[in-house]
This record gives sequence, structure tokens and C-alpha cells, in this order.
Amino acid sequence: MRTTLIAVATALLLAGCSGSTSSTPDAVPPTSAPTSSPTTGAPSVAPRPDPPPPAHACYRLAYEDALSPTINQQPVRCSRPHTAVNFYVGRFGKDLAVDGAQVHQLVSTDCPKRFATFAGGTLEDRRLSLLRTVWFTPTLDQAALGARWYSCVALALRDNQHLAVLGHVAGALDTEEGRARYGLCGTAEPGTAGFEQRICSAPHAWKALRTVGFRPGHYPGVAQVRAAGQQICKDAGHAVASDPLSYRWSYQWPTLTQWRGGQTYGVCWAPS
Repeated sequence: MRTTLIAVATALLLAGCSGSTSSTPDAVPPTSAPTSSPTTGAPSVAPRPDPPPPAHACYRLAYEDALSPTINQQPVRCSRPHTAVNFYVGRFGKDLAVDGAQVHQLVSTDCPKRFATFAGGTLEDRRLSLLRTVWFTPTLDQAALGARWYSCVALALRDNQHLAVLGHVAGALDTEEGRARYGLCGTAEPGTAGFEQRICSAPHAWKALRTVGFRPGHYPGVAQVRAAGQQICKDAGHAVASDPLSYRWSYQWPTLTQWRGGQTYGVCWAPS
């Protein structure tokens, strides 16, 4: 089955399809005086960095924008259609390099932790949704001028190449309506050629029901992760079936690449 990974410069946007079983100024020049007396030019003004993004700003980002380590778009009114919302702005030490490992570790840890509180829901709810967090930092030129901020941004994936227009995001996964709107669905049976992950508020044919978690650490191997979810997903499919004697289900287990990217769980599916 085709594997889709959305690589963000500093964040994993989406762990895509995995294996499955079924039944991303110069100084101002001196002014000459009319006399022969020497004159002194005005002192130069040191350039300053641009301010950090406003807290709680909304943006109309394209999918490609979310893959960038920096943000260049101007905010839009949050009452207008938007695809991203900045939910936190933090700062890092002036002695740290914006493109260094310490900043990456700080931001890639802090933003997901804050996102969990911002979006709400349980870990299972967040795994079964297409709400994601990405983060942006200043450009190298801005950092050289003294910029030391990072912004945590929430967005939702409509599909593998587009972002979804957002509704209310803060605490969305605490509600049944929010979980239904931002849930993880698919265009076809997982493992088939027509399958693509898609937000549940868009037309879809299959829906993710639950996850099968594994202990983080060394990848257990395909055989083990594949076997672990068979009965669990079969039971999940049976629980939502209209006909308990004839029903369909599917299980996606994590690949080694996905595991290394942080997806240490599989997903159970059933027709929607």
C-alpha cells in the first residue's frame, strides 16, 4: 500500500498509509555647513528584527506553506475563512542558534505538548483526528538581527495535499461535534488503490474507529505489529456493523518509517 508521509521542516504532519489487512541604513551622510567648520553625521540606527507573529493570529495557509520552517503570510481576520491558527508564541535563549539541535528539541517538544491542551480530547482522540500542529521560527537573517521566537500553529489536513478550512479549534476534540468534524476518514478501503486519508467533514467512505498502541522503543517488526491488531480491529468493526453476521473491517499497522517518525500505533477502520 502506498505510504504517504507529510514531512514538515520540524514536525510530522501526518503519518500516512501503512500496511493493512481487510476482510507534512546606511548612516545619514554628513550635512555640509555653509562655513568651513567640520560637522558630524547623524548616528546610524541598528536594524531591528521584525516582531514575532501575533498571539492567536489566523492565517490562510496552503499545504506547501505548512512545510516551511518559517511563515511569511500576513494574518487574516479569524472571522474569515482560514486554515491555520497560531495558538502559542514562545522564546528561546539568545545564545541558541535558530537552526540548531537545541532549538529544534525545544520547539518539537513544546508545541505538541501545548497542542494537546489546546485541541483537547484524549491521546486517542488526537490520533483519530486530522488536527495537527506545526511550528515556525525566524529566518536566519531575522535570527541574526536578534529574533528569538517560535510559534505553535494548529491546522487540519483535508487530504494528503490540502489543508482544511478551520472552524472552532480550541477544545474541539473535547466535543462530539469537533471529533466528528476533524476525524480521520478515508476515500476507500485501506489497502486499496483508491484509498486516501481524508478529514471526516469531507466526503468519505471509511472511518477510523480506534488505534492499536505499542510500547515506544525498538520497532517490533512487521509480523508482530500486523498480528497485534487483527482481532482488535475485527471486534471494532463488529461493534459498529449493522449486520453482525456480515461486516467489513481493516487494520493499518505502522511501518518502520512511520515508527521512526513517531507513529507507534496502528489504526482500525470500518465502512462509514
